Amino acid sequence: MLLKRKDFIQIGSLATASMMMPKFLKAFEKPLMVPAGNKVVVVIQFSGGNDGLNTVIPITNDIYYRERKTIGISKDVALGLTADAGLNPALLAFKGLYDEGNLGIMNSVGYPNPDRSHFRSMDIWQSASNATEYLNTGWIGRYLDAQCIGCDKPTQGLEIDDTLSLALKGKDKKGLAFKDPRKLYSSSNEKFYKDINAAHQGSEETVDYLYKTMSETLSSADYIYNQSKLRPTAASYPNTELGKNLKTISSLILSDINTKVYYLSLGSFDTHVAQEAQQKRLFTELNDAVKAFTDDLKKNNRFEDVLMMTFSEFGRRVTQNASNGTDHGTANNMFFISGGLKQKGLLNAMPDLTDLNDGDLKHKVDFKSVYATVLNKWLGTNDKTILGGNYDYLHFI
Repeated sequence: MLLKRKDFIQIGSLATASMMMPKFLKAFEKPLMVPAGNKVVVVIQFSGGNDGLNTVIPITNDIYYRERKTIGISKDVALGLTADAGLNPALLAFKGLYDEGNLGIMNSVGYPNPDRSHFRSMDIWQSASNATEYLNTGWIGRYLDAQCIGCDKPTQGLEIDDTLSLALKGKDKKGLAFKDPRKLYSSSNEKFYKDINAAHQGSEETVDYLYKTMSETLSSADYIYNQSKLRPTAASYPNTELGKNLKTISSLILSDINTKVYYLSLGSFDTHVAQEAQQKRLFTELNDAVKAFTDDLKKNNRFEDVLMMTFSEFGRRVTQNASNGTDHGTANNMFFISGGLKQKGLLNAMPDLTDLNDGDLKHKVDFKSVYATVLNKWLGTNDKTILGGNYDYLHFI
């Protein structure tokens, strides 16, 4: 039986998913016990360019209030962190984590010669390239390539989404993208796909790669689904997309699966118009989901082993626009959440609003230093090989 064009198209989403299935997942078909102490990173991407100044608010800065007459968040509404800094009022759980010593905030993170295009700047962040450099692999994907050369149980990276981001694409290995282990398992085990796979074992056709990756999909889907059932979390999570996604991640963390990096996104934070309502809605979803997730990890004694970090492709301009929103900017803040932080609270100074570059914040921390720190200190791997350069280590972990 040969696969015709119409059949090729009919395969649809599973075929697309198959291309994302890392071959090395087959190494995990036998259960692997993962004790507490197995360090995990959960990356949350704020897609669209989150406004950092209305996230971590300079509550005593006259320039901030002068430039944001209608969208500036007042001191009496912000959640107080220090005498000069407050948190967006929708992030009440983050304030709780801050008070507990489980939240770190890095301000003015960016890169030289910033690009204000969503697509290009996101590529820069995901690939860990320079602004003038174009890479087709991501920093997590290269971690997957490098961290287990020649070993029989390499680490995997999982993205809770329909498509795989550049961040998780390596040269030889790739992460796996899926929304729900059960649906992945159900789709991959439909008779149509099983029959195609069985009929083309050993095929020499030009579409042989499709059959090969499909076969690996069937195996990988079975494994992930079975692992997700080992210790499904009993905690209650919000019935939102982020809530459901973090619940999936929690169940996998609590199982035997040897996943070191999870990746998911929230958005859109592209708030050119009526920013306050949009950011409040997204931050409420973030706040409630992260509260459930961190409480779950604490209850199961895994909070010290998990590092959650957030980023956005750029921040927004200091001055609000005429539509009660903000336009594309540059440097931004990042959150770090864990029971294993070594440095907590505000990790560096608030942005300097007296020293701008054409109305935009100047970056003080290169995001690749953050990546180097996470790769070296948390994941225990050679950051220089993965990032292709030497970057200063930070001290929050």
